[in-house]
Amino acid sequence: MDMRESIHRMKLEAPAMAASPLEQRNRALELIAQALEANAQSIFAANEKDMASAAEAGVAQTVQKRLRYDEAKLRDGVEGLRQLQELPDPVGRVLLDRELDQGLELRRVTCPIGVIGVIFEARPDALVQISSLCIKSGNCAVLKGGRETANTNRVLFDVIHAAVVKAGLPAGCLLQAELHSQIDELLRCDEDVDLLIPRGSNKFVRYIMDHTKIPVMGHSAGVCHVFVDRDADQDMAVRVLVDAKTQYPAVCNAAETLLVDRPIAAEFLPKAARGLAERGARLRGTQEVVDLLAGEEGIPAVELMTDDEFCTEYGDYVMSCKVVDGVREAVDHINRYGSHHTDAIVTASDDAAEYFMQMVDSAGVYRNCSTRFADGFRYGFGAEVGISTGKLHARGPVGLDGLVTYKYRLVGHGDIVAPYASGEKSFHYRELG
Repeated sequence: MDMRESIHRMKLEAPAMAASPLEQRNRALELIAQALEANAQSIFAANEKDMASAAEAGVAQTVQKRLRYDEAKLRDGVEGLRQLQELPDPVGRVLLDRELDQGLELRRVTCPIGVIGVIFEARPDALVQISSLCIKSGNCAVLKGGRETANTNRVLFDVIHAAVVKAGLPAGCLLQAELHSQIDELLRCDEDVDLLIPRGSNKFVRYIMDHTKIPVMGHSAGVCHVFVDRDADQDMAVRVLVDAKTQYPAVCNAAETLLVDRPIAAEFLPKAARGLAERGARLRGTQEVVDLLAGEEGIPAVELMTDDEFCTEYGDYVMSCKVVDGVREAVDHINRYGSHHTDAIVTASDDAAEYFMQMVDSAGVYRNCSTRFADGFRYGFGAEVGISTGKLHARGPVGLDGLVTYKYRLVGHGDIVAPYASGEKSFHYRELG
């Protein structure tokens, strides 16, 4: 397959996809949900091959969990498809309706971005989420999954594509790239691809950003924090911390750093360390943390770390830890070492919480809850194509709203600019909607 020629043809079909009626796009989502359930055993069999290869290659258990596509993930995918069908159409919304002068009406109307390339590692369930969001938002999508789940991705794509064609949408609205060399081909398609969304490791995302002229939306790291304030309910803090670190440590919204307010450090740190140890996690800390936890029973020995390690995304049952002097130092630390993804404070103080949520420069700022809530499905978006830590166009979990842009529609009656330029006429700017 000539990737660049296929993408060029997709670009030509993009207007037809953008103009497809909502009923047809929702019909495609329902057919995909039905097809996933009907082909479940074939999908699971393909995934077993991928899992066997991963185990043979010595892939870490935390990563293997991401590769797994089982009944629970299929069920979540089907639920997400049904949830997505219930969401309003993101296309064709009027954002501005203004009469510039008598009979000269300007509208700003949402429309699909066009052709989106999504390159993702490790997670086959991402293929379902991404393709369904692109369909609902009227976009065409080039999908490149990781080689670790090549068998699963192939079966999933075939099932999804067949459902899309059955619904009557353009057959070329979805394209699967399977070869690693096709990534570089995709990166060179800046005339036909409107947006790239990479999902994967820091190194992988950075490579994409550095090797293309196509706009890239995403994040290059997930260094998330939990700050436990002096006024925190400590039992709540342990519960939130343990979930944020251990519920699924390999993903980008898992917490990587624990910050503890100095007045409660001696009391809270042993509780935190034990809670983490019960779930198989351990701390790496500054000298102060090591000293405070020395001799504590029931916890692994805390290893000494250096400040440059605070930028580390472990993706495992390991967490860095530091004692800070209050919410201001916590915020300064997060803004210096964090990745602007998702950060949480645990506190009963409204003042501390407001300062934290105002001053932390991240896409998600939470109070008294786990960073693991940073997810499009949990936000009610149906799913997400990824997390964006940038500040342009979309931020945080990117759902339907992040996959549309807008165009200006101006309707007149033979109007020309000359009378306005000469001062003969003037605009009156009247809001209509």
